[in-house]
Amino acid sequence: MTKRFIIQILIGIFIIVIIFFFYFKLSKEEEQVSRVEQSVVENLDTTTNIINDVNYSSKDAKGNEYILYANKGQIDINNNKIIFLTKVNANIKMVDGQKIIIRSDFGKYNIDNNDTIFSKNVSITYKSNEIKSDYLDFSLIRNSLIISKNVVYSNQENTLKADVVEIDIMSKNTKIFMYDEKKKVNIKSLNIYGNN
Repeated sequence: MTKRFIIQILIGIFIIVIIFFFYFKLSKEEEQVSRVEQSVVENLDTTTNIINDVNYSSKDAKGNEYILYANKGQIDINNNKIIFLTKVNANIKMVDGQKIIIRSDFGKYNIDNNDTIFSKNVSITYKSNEIKSDYLDFSLIRNSLIISKNVVYSNQENTLKADVVEIDIMSKNTKIFMYDEKKKVNIKSLNIYGNN
């Protein structure tokens, strides 16, 4: 054998050893990283997704501002864009200076689009109007409030009971209806001498 051939074989063996060394080293590091990640997941404390004193604010393209406060929030473990809220207060500040105030015991807030579902003991105040219900679906994208479940709408002149009240935030157009077409919206008119 020639000296050149022996050097080529040694270089080839050296390259193969280096390849195996790096392959096993990388494989072992990946295995360790995998064990660490699994350990972190197993030891994850479910209370780490709790947020106290939640506060979000955003504006739509027209300049209307939406501010949301809650005593506590819990990030959904299946979708980190969703936060479940407790003791919720929200303010919608319109460009024209008008304000809508919303309160509820619970809420579900979407971080991406600001859509919020308010539930249990929902109260909406706008000027001299107050709406109480068990459920409210609010969307800045739709510019709407869809209020349902035990809806009671009251102002200085009337008290109204219905299944659903839909309000367009921009135009203030309101639709009031019952799920069952056979049932009618219950309206009680008030006057200065009492109920009629």
